[in-house]
Amino acid sequence: MVTILLLHAVAACLAPFLGRKLGRNLLFITALAPFSAVVWALSYTREVFTSPPEFVWNWVGELSLAVVFRLDPLSWLMTLIVSGVGTLVMLYATRYFSSNAASLGRFAAIFTAFAAAMLGLVTADHLLIIYLFWELTTVFSYLLIGHHFDHRPARAAARQSIQVTGFGGLAMFAGFVMVAEAPGGSYAVHVLVENARTGVLDVGSAQVIVAALLIILGASTKSALVPHHFWLPGAMAAPTPVSAYLHAAAMVKAGVYLIARLTPGFTNVPGWSPIIVALGLATMLLGSYRALRQFDLKLVLAYGTVSQLGLMSAAMAYGTATTYAAGVAMLVAHAVFKSALFMSVGLVEKATGTRDLRELNCLYKHQPVLATAAAVLALSMAGVPPLLGFVGKEAFITSLFEGTGAGWTASMAPHSAGASLDVTALVILALGSVLTVAYSWRYWWGAFGHKRIKIEMSNAQLPTLTLVPVVGLAVASFTAIQPAWLQILTEFITEGGVGEPHIALWSGPVPALITAAILAGGAWMAWQRPRIARIQRRLAPKHLHISEIYRWLMLELEHFASLITSLFHRGSLPWDITTIFVVFTAAVGFGLVEVGQAELNLRLWDSATQVGIVALASIAAFVAARSRSRINAVLALGVVGTAISLLYMTYGAPDLALTQMLVEVVSLVVFVLVLRSLPQNFSVRSFAISRWARIGLAGVLGIVVTGATIVAAQARVAEPISNLIPAEAYSFGAGKNVVNVILVDTRAWDTVGELSVLLVTATGVASMIYLVRRSSTLERERPKTASSWLPAISMLSARSRSLLLEVGTRVLFPTMMVASLWLLWVGHNNPGGGFAGGVLAGIAFTLRYMAGGRFELREASRVNPGALLGFGLFTATVGAVMPLAYGNTVLESTEIDLSFGVLGNVHFTSALIVDVGVYLLVVAVVLDLVTALGGQVDKDRAEAEQAQVKDKMLAGSISDVRREPK
Repeated sequence: MVTILLLHAVAACLAPFLGRKLGRNLLFITALAPFSAVVWALSYTREVFTSPPEFVWNWVGELSLAVVFRLDPLSWLMTLIVSGVGTLVMLYATRYFSSNAASLGRFAAIFTAFAAAMLGLVTADHLLIIYLFWELTTVFSYLLIGHHFDHRPARAAARQSIQVTGFGGLAMFAGFVMVAEAPGGSYAVHVLVENARTGVLDVGSAQVIVAALLIILGASTKSALVPHHFWLPGAMAAPTPVSAYLHAAAMVKAGVYLIARLTPGFTNVPGWSPIIVALGLATMLLGSYRALRQFDLKLVLAYGTVSQLGLMSAAMAYGTATTYAAGVAMLVAHAVFKSALFMSVGLVEKATGTRDLRELNCLYKHQPVLATAAAVLALSMAGVPPLLGFVGKEAFITSLFEGTGAGWTASMAPHSAGASLDVTALVILALGSVLTVAYSWRYWWGAFGHKRIKIEMSNAQLPTLTLVPVVGLAVASFTAIQPAWLQILTEFITEGGVGEPHIALWSGPVPALITAAILAGGAWMAWQRPRIARIQRRLAPKHLHISEIYRWLMLELEHFASLITSLFHRGSLPWDITTIFVVFTAAVGFGLVEVGQAELNLRLWDSATQVGIVALASIAAFVAARSRSRINAVLALGVVGTAISLLYMTYGAPDLALTQMLVEVVSLVVFVLVLRSLPQNFSVRSFAISRWARIGLAGVLGIVVTGATIVAAQARVAEPISNLIPAEAYSFGAGKNVVNVILVDTRAWDTVGELSVLLVTATGVASMIYLVRRSSTLERERPKTASSWLPAISMLSARSRSLLLEVGTRVLFPTMMVASLWLLWVGHNNPGGGFAGGVLAGIAFTLRYMAGGRFELREASRVNPGALLGFGLFTATVGAVMPLAYGNTVLESTEIDLSFGVLGNVHFTSALIVDVGVYLLVVAVVLDLVTALGGQVDKDRAEAEQAQVKDKMLAGSISDVRREPK
């Protein structure tokens, strides 16, 4: 199963590149992906109906999170539908699109990815994995519906679909978690259904009932049940192949599939069956009624799809084997005839240039093959025997007439309430079926019939390949002549349900009479179409439309969002921080109050030194908060950071203390560089009451954070993992420095991610400073007299030089660089590492800048910081994958021994290579920051001063000229 999904993924990734060379023929290649799924499913047919195979990949065992695929009869059938129809639609699309159509590579990629998402959805046996694929179908359908993104209707339809289905998906996710975490619940779908069927799951609990309602909401939005039906007709802005697949056999079937998957057990949950049946039957009536009002052939079929989805949902949710089997049969039939009908509409438009049935006339004369195939498909949609669309509807009619015996119908009211509900459902079904016959005729006659209008149709020739899927699916509609295969299939799918499935062409005289009455009623409506249209126009609502309500809700939601944004996001950093702290304090404080009193075992300090350090940090923090001078505030913050480093030292953590101290130095330098471009003092002084309010908030926040930390530490019941880390670090990471081993081995993936963050941060800062591009050379001018120590120092003016700083830099720079390399080399077993070494090297380069300015920085660092950033990340990546060559996993520390003959042996681990990458990247980040905030700003200010001098000189010259006598 994983291989099939990977095949889809590879095809989707290659499609944009192959599309440039192959054009529309690319779809022949991508069609192999869903076709492989069909072959794969067929190869497991025997196992599916004897012992359903499972494909399990344990992802996070501690969280019981596993990727599980299970191929039982229902998922096997859905796989054939989803992938089989997907293959035919792709073949159809190879000649439906013109040879010069734009964005075919993107279309093929998204279409293939969507097919993979649907395949994963119908075969997944884990609720969270179902949700994952569910949301993937939402995203990919959004992209497919908005394929013509340069058209406003397509963009609006795509946005509408993702908002409606995305909202339902979030609700469904909450329902999944609630029902899985309930007593007797499970994330394994087949286990959950069995527990609900046998009573292990408490189906009457409030948690399960609410969860079921949330799942119904998700399914109804996906399958366009009332009141969420409006998004599907709007999605007809998508290309015809998208409609033929997503809105006939794939996406909209996801909700129906979910209902079918859960109903065998969830029919015992109060409200599950009656709600879905009521929504389904209402949707059937509304969809078929609205289909009779449409003039766009695609919209006729779209509203017909809405109607059929409602009917299938109602049949499957009824909760008995007889109705469930009818729903399965209708599911198969709908996938066959509706996908082909959508493709036929595309061919009508391709041949005539229009889908408006008022502009079509006598097309059957010019396209007899297409007209004949469409007639068969329309008859199947109408439920005419002996076609595939007939047997499922006939089974549902028979079940309702004979009495379903569903448990929920009897529990809703005493005595004969169950029978009366079945009769009511039968009447609604019959009325909706009459409307279905009418709109089926409306479709065919509107597209191909002979009307009393003088419109000459073109005789455009359709590519044969586009007709093959339509004709093939029309022929498949006759498979109901021998319905035994459907009977056997539904028996396996409904095994264990109430009653026995019955799929047949003849179900008795009364169901036959009901079907005959339905067909007669539909024929009468087709004959009286003008009169029916006048009645519909009179009954049409003037002001109330669901789509209008949706647009109004979206508009009000945007207004509300704007109001909330204006209240809490005022563009003021102090206000934003205050809001965050208030919410955090309230939430955590409430949690602490709820926890109540806990037995505390605290040790406040180990020595008087620690008390003095904390007092120093507190005084410095108060000075930073009260200081009006920016530089004083920065220096006070530096004292706080230094105090924390000293605390680390007193607790025996020299590695942390060293890193903290180095970071404080770099931070101080960056702060000072930035402050050069800001006013000396904070210009705005807040009112006294505001200052006291902030002091109060800060105090409460400190108390809450301290309390939360103490409570969390005291709540530990298991042995701390820190007790195991030293031995494990040496055993698995081959290092004695626990901190460094954690960084480059235990949580190495986090470290790699943080390296990427560093790179992005440096790039972002440089992008704000440089106007054109990052440059490694700040000045092209070379020093005329160069010193071997500080070669560019001569370019500074005498007033800008400091003898003490120059002499100190000459001594400290090489010492610091050697020390940084030493920290890099010994970091795996001693305090240090790539990060600390890189920061120290960066400080050394910063010292060169402080001594000699931007000229000296250029001489000290001849390499482009941007290139060094990339090379550092590349080096870390090499170190990450190096263990693969030794049979280990990525980022697993691997010991390496190199012999240099008489020079001896060198022993190190692959983590050292990762550390070298960290070293290079940190040096590059510091260089980039100093170059941008220091050197480039210096250059810009110098150029600005020169421009001012020139302006003054020019102004003086002009004044002299004006003062000269005439």
